[in-house]
Amino acid sequence: MKLYSTNNHDLRMDFQSAVFNSMPEDKGLYMPVTIPVLDPEFIAHLDRYTLPEIAYEVAFALLGDDIPAADLKAIITDAINFEAPLHPLDEQTYVLELFHGPSLAFKDFGARLMSRIMAYFLKDGEQLLDVLVATSGDTGGAVALGFLGVANTRVTILYPKGKVSEIQELQLCSNGQNIRAIEIDGTFDDCQHLVKQAFADEELKSKRRLTSANSINIARLIPQTFYYFNALAQLFRKGKRSVVFAVPSGNFGNIAAGLLAYRMGLPVKQFIAATNANDTVPRFLETGVYETRASVQTYANAMDVGAPSNWVRIMAMFKEDRAAVKEMVKGYRYSDGETVQAINDIFKRFNYVACPHTAIAWLAVQEYQQQYPSADDSFVFLSTAHACKFPDIFSEELAAQITVPAQVEELKKKEKLATAMKVDFESFKTFLLAADRV
Repeated sequence: MKLYSTNNHDLRMDFQSAVFNSMPEDKGLYMPVTIPVLDPEFIAHLDRYTLPEIAYEVAFALLGDDIPAADLKAIITDAINFEAPLHPLDEQTYVLELFHGPSLAFKDFGARLMSRIMAYFLKDGEQLLDVLVATSGDTGGAVALGFLGVANTRVTILYPKGKVSEIQELQLCSNGQNIRAIEIDGTFDDCQHLVKQAFADEELKSKRRLTSANSINIARLIPQTFYYFNALAQLFRKGKRSVVFAVPSGNFGNIAAGLLAYRMGLPVKQFIAATNANDTVPRFLETGVYETRASVQTYANAMDVGAPSNWVRIMAMFKEDRAAVKEMVKGYRYSDGETVQAINDIFKRFNYVACPHTAIAWLAVQEYQQQYPSADDSFVFLSTAHACKFPDIFSEELAAQITVPAQVEELKKKEKLATAMKVDFESFKTFLLAADRV
């Protein structure tokens, strides 16, 4: 698999190097030089395959011989060992539940596969791999659990103080071993900027082997395509063929993966980018002006991103053609008040408890259906996290309906381990340079 930088199509990199380098030196993002189109027969008969089988076919088409077939199958079997079921709300509308992995969030797909790919490529005696992660909520916990105990790696997670839920914070702050957390007195965008500064710093690059586990890493993006194919497989088994996906969108890696699946031949009628008040992309689709803003804190904290990194990948897939993007991607935004109302409405209508991110995607489905009514389409909205992660959002009635997984109860008994830090790159750099080997 050959990749190019979104800032320079002549800058090329092989997959293994891109996994460890994360970002090109020109600060673009890696994208495949060629996006393979899967065999139409495979697509037509997705319903015959399990999720791990689908994952292997998609990964093999992209990676080719970068990882031998037998090794790739073993990696996928180990990493993708949980389900992503479609839960029907009515005859047309389905929740794609992506929270059945160990960290109870969709990020488990990317984090678990990426950690195993990195471990596969790492050789004994090589320099310690320093994995840097900025998180607005769920990424940190997924990466922490994905890399916990992985030899020759050390993970540093930056998260915004007071802007993640208690459970999210414990998932990334209570692990110890090779996992460290830094509580930044700022926003997610500040955390993300510090990570990007680290990758651009010549002294750090000379003294530390840095890589990223954010969705800027191509190894995070690829496995997120798997559940789009698997969702179609489940719809095919129900005799349904036309699908509209609504995706809660923050850093836009999730929907970028869906569009990559579309480019690989997945038959999707429409994608909906559903955002909270951090509406950079919906504004761009409306006005043609791409203007980032400081992120705003909302109930859907994993989507509190004012400068979504992965949007450049989406534009690259559409050759910078805004009209083509606008045709395939519809953008909608919702307030905290609308989000809470949607949570209550979903429960009253369907007896289903949705997290705030999921509720925003459902709202987008409702709005889209009003604008583009169709009796032939199936509407799949992605549920990106388990509702138990957001206890303060729900009324007592709804909270009583949430089954709290056993691992969450265990988390609450653990001690928070985090280093407090201002938004200051020199402090962050000093921290990274002073760290001893794990």
